[in-house]
Amino acid sequence: MQRTHNVCLSAVFLALSLAGCASTGLTEGRKLIDAGQPEAGIARLRTGMVEEPGNIKLKAYYHTQRERIASQLLTQAQADLDAGRFDAAEAALNKVVAIHPENPRAHTLLDNLATARQNQTRLQAASEAFTAGRLDEAEQTARLILAESPGHAGAQALLQQIQAARTPDELKLPELGAAYRKPITLEFRDAPLRSVFDMISRQSGLNFIFDKDVRTDTKATLFARNTPIADAVDMLLMTGQLAKKVVNANTLLIYPDQPQKQKAYQDLMVKSFYLGNADAKATMAMLRTLVKTRDMYVDDRLNLLVMRDTPDAIRLAEKLVAVQDLAEPEVMLDVEVLEIKRGRLLDLGIQYPNQFSLLNTITTATATSSTVGAPVVTTNTTLSPLPLTVDKLRHLTGADIAMNNPQVNLKKEDSDVNILANPRIRVKNREKAKIHIGDKVPVITSNTTSTGVVSESVSYLDVGLKLDVEPTVLMRQDVQIKVGLEVSNIVREIRSNNGTLTYQIGTRNAGTTLRLKDGETQVLAGLISDEDRSSASKIPGLGDLPLLGRLFSNHHNERNKTEIVLLITPRVLRSDSTRQPALTEFRGGTESDIGGGGANLSFRPGVDRLPPVPTPQPADIPQAEPAAEPATAPDAAPAIPVPQIPPPPAPDN
Repeated sequence: MQRTHNVCLSAVFLALSLAGCASTGLTEGRKLIDAGQPEAGIARLRTGMVEEPGNIKLKAYYHTQRERIASQLLTQAQADLDAGRFDAAEAALNKVVAIHPENPRAHTLLDNLATARQNQTRLQAASEAFTAGRLDEAEQTARLILAESPGHAGAQALLQQIQAARTPDELKLPELGAAYRKPITLEFRDAPLRSVFDMISRQSGLNFIFDKDVRTDTKATLFARNTPIADAVDMLLMTGQLAKKVVNANTLLIYPDQPQKQKAYQDLMVKSFYLGNADAKATMAMLRTLVKTRDMYVDDRLNLLVMRDTPDAIRLAEKLVAVQDLAEPEVMLDVEVLEIKRGRLLDLGIQYPNQFSLLNTITTATATSSTVGAPVVTTNTTLSPLPLTVDKLRHLTGADIAMNNPQVNLKKEDSDVNILANPRIRVKNREKAKIHIGDKVPVITSNTTSTGVVSESVSYLDVGLKLDVEPTVLMRQDVQIKVGLEVSNIVREIRSNNGTLTYQIGTRNAGTTLRLKDGETQVLAGLISDEDRSSASKIPGLGDLPLLGRLFSNHHNERNKTEIVLLITPRVLRSDSTRQPALTEFRGGTESDIGGGGANLSFRPGVDRLPPVPTPQPADIPQAEPAAEPATAPDAAPAIPVPQIPPPPAPDN
């Protein structure tokens, strides 16, 4: 009774203690958080911890909820910052600080909030400058933002837009103005080069800058009738082994056409080729051979080729890469393999005993053993080979003669087997594909070492149907296919003296090369195996009797015929039209000017088409006193006469 009373008191005290654990602060704080008031709930939990410093459950719940709510608010604040909603981000960060004053990320974001607002103002100003076309100002502001905030997404996007807007201007080389496409007539005979350029400059308004190594006293002869001004200058440069560089729309730099001068004056460009089909190293070898480019780099990971050369060489390389970087066609092969097997078996007749033998190997041994009591006699019969003696032949009985059992064979079998395999395989052009339908037969090999240790190894032999194909897509939807067919089967098992199991394999092989149209089916047949076997077991004399001989003989007739038929149909998935480049013939320049039009001709008469040019008026191109006009060309532009320029004074000694 006393024990029962103590148990009841313990239960009462336990219930009171559990009721004390469910404190008021924990209950009220949980209710506030569940009601969507996380700040008030965290504050109530913090007050409850002051009231009940020893309540472990209250502390655990407080820290868990504080971290969870702070993480949610920080995520929201970061999203507001990225979207430019700074007021909302500041409000969320203030809530985090109120809930978790020690949170380092909240203080960091608050410190960066002023900078973010300033960068946003700068970004708006940079965007307005970009819209107005002030690219330098916009780029400077964007780089200032990135200097303070390297990960600023808006500044990075604006900088990419600025670079994209500048790319056409950077790629576009300076060209002469459209006014220099107007036709002009020039006639000079053995005139100093300085005088010719001076006359062209006065008549067209072109400015010429000469390299220090240009000999302006060289004699030049030029007859150009009704020719654009730019083409006339190019003709003059071609005959004088000179080259030009366009400085601006009305200024040309003239320099000797020599490798050293070309390196000094020619503009170089960098081009990146991301190859989708061609090999980067093979493309680099082609460009080194044809374009003579030396500054190239290959990235095998990206299949990227980067080259640096003149604009004309870059344009030529683009055409060559377009010719080479073409997708290989693919072929879907519909293969159908049919194995037709017919078998006929007839086993009919009586198989009489055909072997008699003497049982001369039985030996009987008698042994006597004594135990406690009467002796015990034991007789053992063993089979052991004994020599056959004449004495044994004298006492032969029927029990000493053995023969094999006779049997009656009544068996006839007819079998027709069709084995069909219909695989479909997709193969890339000039790639090999293999099909194997069958089994892998294990072959166990035993090896004995010099120490007597026996080890076994297992190898597998493919048995069944093996087909090897290699298609090549040709022009006009033709497909050339190399076909290798092998059909094998196990004829019989062979077991060696030491127990190793091997197999005798029968095979039929065929190899050929086909050329088929897309969708054309070719049948390969004739792999025939025809076996006809007949055997008879007869009693000598009696088995040869007419009619009655069938009662004293056994006949075994077997015929097996197997034929393999292969049907193959190629279907081109990517025809040769997809491999045709858009341009197969184009100009390659000269040996000294790869990719150019020859002697730096920027405009080639007869090759490039001129826009319609109105008839030049005297106000457009001022002319000197015209010379006598040819009678056959009344509409030609007036010719510029050869000026009478006195010879230059002799240099002082």
